[in-house]
Amino acid sequence: MSEEQTNQQWGGRFNEPTDAFVARFTASVQFDQRMYKQDIQGSIAHAKMLTKVGVLSEAECADILQGLSEIQSDIESGNFEWSIALEDVHMNIEAALTKKIGITGKKLHTGRSRNDQVATDIRLYVREEIDHVLAEISRLQQGIIGLARQEAATVMPGFTHLQTAQPVTFGHHLMAWFEMLSRDYERFADCRKRVNILPLGAAALAGTTYPIDRQLTTELLGFTAPTENSLDSVSDRDFAIEFCAAASIMMMHMTRYSEELVMWASAQFNFINLPDRFCTGSSIMPQKKNPDVPELVRGKSGRVYGHLMSLLTLMKSQPLAYNKDNQEDKEPLFDAIDTVKGCLRAFADMVPAIEAKRDNMREAALRGFSTATDLADYVVRKGIPFRDAHEIVGKAVAYGIEQNKDLGEMSLAELQQFSDQISDDVFDVLTLDGSVSARDHIGGTAPNQVRLACDRAADMLAQRD
Repeated sequence: MSEEQTNQQWGGRFNEPTDAFVARFTASVQFDQRMYKQDIQGSIAHAKMLTKVGVLSEAECADILQGLSEIQSDIESGNFEWSIALEDVHMNIEAALTKKIGITGKKLHTGRSRNDQVATDIRLYVREEIDHVLAEISRLQQGIIGLARQEAATVMPGFTHLQTAQPVTFGHHLMAWFEMLSRDYERFADCRKRVNILPLGAAALAGTTYPIDRQLTTELLGFTAPTENSLDSVSDRDFAIEFCAAASIMMMHMTRYSEELVMWASAQFNFINLPDRFCTGSSIMPQKKNPDVPELVRGKSGRVYGHLMSLLTLMKSQPLAYNKDNQEDKEPLFDAIDTVKGCLRAFADMVPAIEAKRDNMREAALRGFSTATDLADYVVRKGIPFRDAHEIVGKAVAYGIEQNKDLGEMSLAELQQFSDQISDDVFDVLTLDGSVSARDHIGGTAPNQVRLACDRAADMLAQRD
């Protein structure tokens, strides 16, 4: 079939062939062929259902199933010729089936439309890809737990406004990443529930007069339930929008991890060493080791955000039911899936190999008066109201800046000039280790609490399996 001909699968109403450019312009097979497995899977279930209700004979069903199996083998071995003239993955497979088994192949489309067929394929595809995303999130979280447990007592500065705030541990910081990913996991898992509804049986928009058994098709394809409204079934793409929304939130989180890794790997911070295999060099500056993986992940967030906006705009103002606009749903969705999976894989491979430069982290925590809040809490425990304690410590910090001394480096006499309630036990709270260990509660920075958090997180991952 030449590209100048009209698609013979639907061309009976037309008096002239489709323009060659229009055929190429409207075709989607270039990108939707990736759904071949889902299309064949849906067709197998549809054929079995048609056989059960008496539309196909057992022999016809056997021929269809054999033909579809052979087509899948042809595709996977690279021996399948995709035709733009046949527009999409569905028509290409149906035409190949008819060529293999004859007129019986034409009976497969009984009781369905490309509209409910493509809606089913996309849902099958997204459901499978969500499972891959969930597995990669878990793998990344497993790596975070391992590194956090290893660095549970590694003191580093905690920041607000990118200014030194209070001492934390590297392990505690990493477990903040874990918590973000846990919410991302829940969003994707929740999205999967709404993806896992079967539209097949809605046909073009109004259902079919054939005595189909949608419950059987639902069970054969592993869906939770069939859709309730035929119009909504073929025109709905909010599940794809929801996937991209969850993906955008997760990519936002990953930009935060990426930004921190880029900063921490710089000579100015020098907190970590990223493995060489995740970095590149400079074409002109021999000393450079560029953190390309986190930088690229940081950059790829914009493309996923763009896909979310693309799908929202695509669906805006569409009247019910199906419109050709919806062909534009696949490329942004597919690229969002590929991008998210790639970013997760890169991080899941990289994070366990990150090396903490513990001495540098500790030295940085000694700068910036990170124990000032501990001193304020100490003064409060001596009976002084917090606002007064805040002013006392503020004056002590101003003195420290003037004298170029951290609070822990001041003598007792120097500290007592700001409050006579300060005694020699103050130095227990002015050490970095004393500071992080004092916050000994769930969610706190104490190393034993970080290890307990790692244990709880590991138990949670185990329950997912």
